[in-house]
Amino acid sequence: MVEEYILGIPQISSKHTLVDIREFLQFMGNPGMRKKMIHVAGTNGKGSVCAYLQSVLTESGIAAGVFTSPHLVTMRERISISGKVISEEEFAAAFHKVRDGVEQFARKRKDNFHPSFFEFLFLMAMVVFESKDIEYIILETGLGGRLDATNVISHPEVCVITEIGYDHMEYLGNSLAEIAGEKAGIMKPGVPVVTIGKKDGVTEKLRETASLSGCPIFVIQPEDIKINEIENKTIDFSFHSRYYMYVRLLLSTKALYQAENAAMAVQAVELLRDARITEEHIRTGLRKTYWPGRMEEIAEGVFLDGAHNEDGIQALLDTVRQDECQGKRYLLFGGIKEKQYQRIIGMLAGSGLFAEAAAVPLETIRSLSVYDLKETFLQYTDLPCTVCRDAQEALRLLKQKKQADDIIYIAGSLYLAGQIKSGEESAG
Repeated sequence: MVEEYILGIPQISSKHTLVDIREFLQFMGNPGMRKKMIHVAGTNGKGSVCAYLQSVLTESGIAAGVFTSPHLVTMRERISISGKVISEEEFAAAFHKVRDGVEQFARKRKDNFHPSFFEFLFLMAMVVFESKDIEYIILETGLGGRLDATNVISHPEVCVITEIGYDHMEYLGNSLAEIAGEKAGIMKPGVPVVTIGKKDGVTEKLRETASLSGCPIFVIQPEDIKINEIENKTIDFSFHSRYYMYVRLLLSTKALYQAENAAMAVQAVELLRDARITEEHIRTGLRKTYWPGRMEEIAEGVFLDGAHNEDGIQALLDTVRQDECQGKRYLLFGGIKEKQYQRIIGMLAGSGLFAEAAAVPLETIRSLSVYDLKETFLQYTDLPCTVCRDAQEALRLLKQKKQADDIIYIAGSLYLAGQIKSGEESAG
């Protein structure tokens, strides 16, 4: 009933101004607003950075709550405390408190105020965090930054802006500089900001905004990260940070892109200047981090990745090239219309890395049709591609073909990742 109500919100409400959200929070007693905040924006890697941050803080004995999006299987995944998703009872209690507050607030204002889908979940998260004995709140933005509901916070401890790419251009702008400008809207005077220096135009825009906002900015350069070894589904890398010359770290993943996300998390943790957090806490916290749907091995030789835009797909392909596969690689793909799906399919199919593909329509009205999938794969490659009815059928097909040395990669949409995860849990 609770999730059904929230899923129906887009039919009755749309996005509000930050003034509206701030007024509602004040009406509710400013839940969560007295905690220490870490604010994370960007295109790719936001959720991973939040997961690394929370794991390091937890390992240090510091309780932290995380609000992130989207979810893969259940909405409760969006709200976690020290690495644990909140219970159904906690989720329901927060829902009723926010819904009751909305009704009272609307009566007071004499209007039909109702938070949007994302705003409602953010408000629920803040209610949960207020009720918990936590010190930090880690907030991931939704689409952008400047106008995002999470940007009602006034003075976070540190901000992180992850890799900027082309995504949600109908809302954020048609150039990387415009998109970066929207993401940079989370910067606050005097608050340090951490980012990755991969694209010159983006870095320049972030430096310029930081200067105008009075923010010290810490740009991690590619040469600050050195991959030492990729072995047994782990990445051993060194990071040249603000406080250490080179610190050697280990990640429990084969996804190369996670070294950058972990490095941003490490830099942000150091900027907290919390003496309780030691180098060993950082090492152990990173190694223990689990973030589902990001190059996650869901079965032996079957990897699920949420890559869904050009930068994400390129990062996926960079990882695939390093996998030392002794057999064939298979691809399971599904995508949505709004993304640059032709370019994405072209990158995957034209990479020469896969022997065969299976494509599926997704369980959303935004999904690519069977016709779009067939035509686009035919346009870009002669790679054998079977279009299946749904994700579970496609996965069964590829598993039947898979030999011991083969690898299956699943990518193209977080909707697809969620459907695969949901199917695996049901089967289990």
